[in-house]
Amino acid sequence: MSLVVLDNAAIATVDARGTEHAGGHIVIRDGLIEKVGAGMAQRPVETHDYIDAGGCLVTPGLVNTHHHLYQWATRGYARDAELFEWLTTLYPVWGRLTEEVTRAAGAAGMAKLALTGCTTIADHHYVFPNEGGDQIGALVGEAKRLGVRLHAVRGSMDRGQSKGGLPPDNIVEDIDEALSGTEKAITDHHDPDPLGLIRIAVGPCSPFSVSRELMEQAAVLARRHGVRLHTHLAETIDEEEQCLAEFGCTPAQYAEQLGWLGDDVWLAHTIHLSDEAIKRFGQTGTGSAHCPTSNGRIAAGMAPVRQLLDAGAPVGLGVDGAASSESGGLGEELKQALLVARFRGGATALSIRETLWMGTMGGARCLGRDHEIGSIEPGKVADLAVWRMDDLDHAGIADPVAALVLSSAPKVDRLLVGGRSVIAGGELRTADLDSITRDLAQAAEVLR
Repeated sequence: MSLVVLDNAAIATVDARGTEHAGGHIVIRDGLIEKVGAGMAQRPVETHDYIDAGGCLVTPGLVNTHHHLYQWATRGYARDAELFEWLTTLYPVWGRLTEEVTRAAGAAGMAKLALTGCTTIADHHYVFPNEGGDQIGALVGEAKRLGVRLHAVRGSMDRGQSKGGLPPDNIVEDIDEALSGTEKAITDHHDPDPLGLIRIAVGPCSPFSVSRELMEQAAVLARRHGVRLHTHLAETIDEEEQCLAEFGCTPAQYAEQLGWLGDDVWLAHTIHLSDEAIKRFGQTGTGSAHCPTSNGRIAAGMAPVRQLLDAGAPVGLGVDGAASSESGGLGEELKQALLVARFRGGATALSIRETLWMGTMGGARCLGRDHEIGSIEPGKVADLAVWRMDDLDHAGIADPVAALVLSSAPKVDRLLVGGRSVIAGGELRTADLDSITRDLAQAAEVLR
């Protein structure tokens, strides 16, 4: 049995009532939140770990709803390109992925996410070179080593250049390989325990790299196993034009034809949506992973976040792959999301607390875990980010949530995943950061 008392901090619970404490405490027992309240904690008589979080803001751990961890080894490529050019530049490089490269890139990406307040990572991995080894196993192993929560989305592509797709043929699979590999990932790694670190989702890559048959059969497979579905959708105008030319409908209409709208589905980007598509997202409970930095990096556009929220669709935040979001941190996406929403819709298009909700409960809803994570409430898993608020960048801002969202991303003083400290004193405690950095540099060199 473990008992942790986190005390003397400002707390934003992100519960349904928006409960906040200017000074409060959290009691954690066996990885779950036992109590949260105002004022200093009454110290239990049992043996416990005591954390004085004075000068800090505690929020739920951030939830990253869309990432490509392997891309940490290919940052800085195709610097001035839009999506299709960016992809055709990088696909041949990714074709050289090995299990060792993916392991090193994955560790680097997970470490950076943890250091920027993220406790849960949805990673969409869809590149499986012929000699690439156990790609999913490499990522799962690193998540367990670092102690972060991973939703490994087992992706796939079966539409290479010889079939009119963008990726080279050496990194695509046939339908049987894709489906059997996906099912193996589920049976080998999926753990539905609320405190378990690994879950698997099913994620054919995109309408322009996957056949109709694979999209449809992947949905059947996911629902048979009770796991979630994820893909890219409506990211660029080029995608919409290709979809209209090939299928006679928009990407959102195509997704619905394939059975890819529903409350067990979340989709990355969803930038170019009609009013009717937004309405259908809300009606079906289809989630959206909003990736503001990446969308800007490849000039994809600005997602209709306000409209999606108003329609009742779950909206979470995503970093996306570090090849189109080179910093790779999640904390900074809070401010980016706020700014992009206001560029698009004015000063009231998104509030600071709605932004924090997207980064926590919105992401938890996308992943189907809003009953387990995403807010600080008794009975929920103790995934918590403790942000330093008494430094030059944040001191003097009376509202700590405003300081978190509007200023530079604060230092994470401590990060708890299931009550275990992954970050403490601002440093990664579960792995050696210098070794991770050296391994990343070597992996990037291998691919060059």
